[in-house]
Amino acid sequence: MKVLSLLLAREPRADDILKSQMRTLYSLLIYLITPLVLLYLAFRGIRSRDYLKRWPERFGIFDPPQETGGIVVHSASMGEVNAASALVRALVKRYPETPLCLTTFTPTGSEQVRALFGEDACHVYAPLDLPGAVRRFFDRVQPALLIIMETEIWPNLYAEAAGRGIPLLIANARISEHSIGGYKRLHRLTAKTLNQVSFIAAQSEQDAARLIEIGADERRLSVTGNLKFDVNLPPSLLEQGEAIRLAWGTHRPVLLAGSTHEGDEGPLFEAFTGLLGSFPGALLVVVPRHPERFNRAAQLAKSAGLSVSMRSSGASCSENTQCFIIDRMGELLRYYAACDVAFVGGSLEPLGGHNALEPAALSRPVLVGPHTFNFREITEQLLACGAAMRVADAGELENAVRRLFSEPELRDRMGRAGVELVRSGQGAVDRSLEIVDRLITPATG
Repeated sequence: MKVLSLLLAREPRADDILKSQMRTLYSLLIYLITPLVLLYLAFRGIRSRDYLKRWPERFGIFDPPQETGGIVVHSASMGEVNAASALVRALVKRYPETPLCLTTFTPTGSEQVRALFGEDACHVYAPLDLPGAVRRFFDRVQPALLIIMETEIWPNLYAEAAGRGIPLLIANARISEHSIGGYKRLHRLTAKTLNQVSFIAAQSEQDAARLIEIGADERRLSVTGNLKFDVNLPPSLLEQGEAIRLAWGTHRPVLLAGSTHEGDEGPLFEAFTGLLGSFPGALLVVVPRHPERFNRAAQLAKSAGLSVSMRSSGASCSENTQCFIIDRMGELLRYYAACDVAFVGGSLEPLGGHNALEPAALSRPVLVGPHTFNFREITEQLLACGAAMRVADAGELENAVRRLFSEPELRDRMGRAGVELVRSGQGAVDRSLEIVDRLITPATG
């Protein structure tokens, strides 16, 4: 939708054309940019070979699942898969005889689906929003209900579902301040697309207001809360964290940086090298957001003068290791459970940040950078209740970690505040299930 917005913004007659043939124009533009999408996948494939695999699925070409007529849940990437996990588990429990198919766009999302749900759900890549690809996808899966996580607005996908009489729910819906402008520029197309949705479950009152502003029908919208608060932590997770911490050495203060990007890691390594003067035995654990960055993160740490070990090497994280790179996907939570302080990446450069509720739910004090617009409400709540601190740069990060390493009482207080906030915000899964019950009963019953 962002690419389409830019294209239409440059076309002087786009507004007139949209009045008569909005979706036709949209489809034409999607066809035109599809080669660019494939080039992007090929480019990503240089570093991560998984981007070069299973391309037919992106055009709706795959072997149909053994069972059809069930629920399809679409989560774009690994973060959305994690957010959807509590709802998916609840769906499996509520509808044990109903087939479940999970779709993603990214390989990391695909890996996370397999890690979390195994054989409980089939998985395919979601089709590109091309009319033919969307038709082939629905022909093969034949869903009774389509659930879109967050706010993925795809006109052809939505129109095909409406044309086939398939109920469509946007769950955990949100519109960031950063993205609302693009949707407003495409108001006619966006409004028409949203009017094909059966129901929208918004994260907050602010998200609901923004959705109505871009064309959603307020009669088919309610605020259910944020599914991310319904964090489903395995009972063994804290035990796993304790075991990892014993292996590292309980005397060592540990800073974990989760979901990092390159813009985080330069300041992070600068801050940590400064900390070593006061805490020579400290350990920095880095979990890059994307697998193609594992080796690059290690190179940056070595360039900063740190002694580095990689999780995949099989070597233990010894006393001499200063920076431990977790170069496997799906293990972030267990390492959050093993640290003293958690920094959540994607926030020291204007990428919008990542989910800070996970370390908070594990009673870890949280640090974030200045750019958290993707999780604005969650971050503000964590800051307001004292569970998180915001840092602007390497210097502030170093000072905040030094203080937290030195004051265990402050770490405990921040950790308790985070746990209480997460508990107080729970319930979105149950409210979302009530909507699913209303939508799926006519379709399956």
